[in-house]
Amino acid sequence: MSPLPDQPLSPLDGRYRSAVAGLGEHLSEAGLNRARVRVEVEWLLYLTDHELFGSTRLDLEQARQLRELVSDFGQAEIDELARLEATTRHDVKAVEYLVRGKLAQLGLSDVAELTHFACTSEDINNLSYAMTIGAAVRELWLPKFRGVIELLRERAIIHRSDAMLAHTHGQPATPTTVGKEFAVFVHRLERIAAQIESTEYLGKFSGATGTFAAHVAADATKDWPAISREFVTSLGLDWNPLTTQIEPHDWQAELYARISHANRVLHNLCTDIWTYISMGYFTQIPQPGATGSSTMPHKINPIRFENAEANFELSSALLDSLASTLVTSRLQRDLTDSTTQRNVGVALGHSVLALDNVTRGLGEIAVDADKLEADLNANWEILGEAIQTVIRAEVTAGRSSIADPYAMLKDLTRGKRIGQADLVTFIDGLDIGGEAKARLRVLTPAGYAGLASELVDYILP
Repeated sequence: MSPLPDQPLSPLDGRYRSAVAGLGEHLSEAGLNRARVRVEVEWLLYLTDHELFGSTRLDLEQARQLRELVSDFGQAEIDELARLEATTRHDVKAVEYLVRGKLAQLGLSDVAELTHFACTSEDINNLSYAMTIGAAVRELWLPKFRGVIELLRERAIIHRSDAMLAHTHGQPATPTTVGKEFAVFVHRLERIAAQIESTEYLGKFSGATGTFAAHVAADATKDWPAISREFVTSLGLDWNPLTTQIEPHDWQAELYARISHANRVLHNLCTDIWTYISMGYFTQIPQPGATGSSTMPHKINPIRFENAEANFELSSALLDSLASTLVTSRLQRDLTDSTTQRNVGVALGHSVLALDNVTRGLGEIAVDADKLEADLNANWEILGEAIQTVIRAEVTAGRSSIADPYAMLKDLTRGKRIGQADLVTFIDGLDIGGEAKARLRVLTPAGYAGLASELVDYILP
């Protein structure tokens, strides 16, 4: 058997690439290296702009040309970094040499020693990861997440008054509405979205053990913490003043826990929709040319929601591992985070793929109003709750002397199927006030959804 040509090992880089390709712009090795180049370039420009150590400010054209190393970063730079790293055996040192090479091309070798000045590799890496992860979340993950929320909000509003039999413990229960159930998920997801949007993307820039030791050795007169803060925040990040060699990654753990939480809430949505489909409450809209089963022609399988479930699970497993691993580093530094962080794109990729499937799945289902009505009309016994509650109110108001309303309705309804006529006969024989009796006579399962429709107002935009 002849060997296969080079193939992607991960399905995210193969079968599902079109759904997650945008993440590679930020969370690939090339995306990370471009961010590293940016940090190195901007730090050098910061030092020369402030004319530290006798340097002079680069003119606008020189600065522009130097920044082109970031804006025009492409295959040539990727290949050059690979060549350099083959010698250095160190990825960040290769980036430093790439920047030095650009300086030489521009005739700026006199400031070459300010490249990577007083930096440890983690000074460059932590800022690069904060920038790339932040960009991936804000530009790709959050818009897809928000898109799902908006689709759910639309359905909540459209179906706000569509009464549906609820099922607590899988058994018929007090009715709700389709819209209100969608609104529950909107409310849950909105809270998580707000938490993720408030994420602090922290960065440190304080040297080998977080002490500014090399900085002070070079010039003890400068306010290096202030310089560090100014530089980190200039990159759009939040400054962390107290670190070891590494930024402790607490912000990453918090972010991944929140995204994992979002995954699990949406996993819950998928299992609910899958169940409603199996119950016939939602129908699936046939897609032209699609096949549900290789042998059963009639089938339309809820594959979008099943695919989403699996990918949410994979994403959360990876995110949970990242969150627990990254917050621990032996003493002032170990390298466990180095290989771990390279999987952030994989973790987010599975979530993005799942979000894509949820989006597509929501566009392929419809509410079956006839099935909703049929199930409500087949379960009149659920009105037992309403009847016993009204009796309790009547007893309290002195309009009834019934001793144990709950036991009375339990005897009538528990484990039994009764119809409208049975309930009307029962109500007519109750010792309660006439107005209460009239209200109960006209009550139906479809009319016993309380304020479900009004509750949807809480998620209106």
